[in-house]
Amino acid sequence: MSISSMTGFARAEGRKDTSSWTWEIKSVNAKGLDVRCRLPNGFESLEKPLRDRAAKRLKRGNVSAALNLRRQEGVAGVRVNHAVLEELLATLPEIRKRVADAREPSLDGLLALRGVVEPVEEDLNDEARKALEAEILNDLDTALNALGAMRDEEGARLAETLQARLDDIAGLCAEAEKLSVMQPDALRQRLKTQVQQLLEDIPAISEERLAQEAALLMSKADLREELDRLQAHQEAAQELMKGKGAVGRKLDFLCQEFNREANTLCSKSQDIDLTRIGLELKAAIEQLREQVQNIE
Repeated sequence: MSISSMTGFARAEGRKDTSSWTWEIKSVNAKGLDVRCRLPNGFESLEKPLRDRAAKRLKRGNVSAALNLRRQEGVAGVRVNHAVLEELLATLPEIRKRVADAREPSLDGLLALRGVVEPVEEDLNDEARKALEAEILNDLDTALNALGAMRDEEGARLAETLQARLDDIAGLCAEAEKLSVMQPDALRQRLKTQVQQLLEDIPAISEERLAQEAALLMSKADLREELDRLQAHQEAAQELMKGKGAVGRKLDFLCQEFNREANTLCSKSQDIDLTRIGLELKAAIEQLREQVQNIE
């Protein structure tokens, strides 16, 4: 079976030269595919390839992807922070007034003060940035594949649960089939008794008219159509379970159709046991629908 869940989490790490990064991707249930990105400043260009790769691997789910990038920049040189230096020099007269025996500041002393001399970080050129982004995207693919694998594993477990619920529905439909065979006889006997009582109270009603009304009631109580549709829905669900691709929406639609037929079966039932089976059938269908909400 190729059932996939919509929930999962994956993490991938990478490193190149002085840069290291971590991808974290998680997904939860959603009606469609909604990809949300959190990227560091300067790497906004990765958003489109991220969305394209996610759409290629995933069909449904609310997906959140975050890139944490850490860079240890190479030092290209140093520079004097003139603003800090000027501020220090401006405070010297005030310091001399407060500390009479203060010595004259030396050049070495001033340059050694924190913030006066700063390292100049080396910026990435276009070629180096493209190479870094390519490595980061490779690890994005790794994370997406891991997320897909986790969703597939969860889907395999869900498939077992779905199959169990479909088996429950099949068993209840078989019981309903047996009881529905006896329903016409039970209804006929009940109508016969009621007709006899009615003829005693209102003798003016013709037996032909009563026979027509009885035939109409028998037709409305016939469950053959509902049981046939339930059987067809079961076969369709089994085919979807064996198929490939995203089947969650189709299974959800089938659950609605299952429920429609179960409601009609309950409304037509003329037997307590058949009504009980109809209610159990509705409960099994609801359990199936709850699990289907997790399917891609």
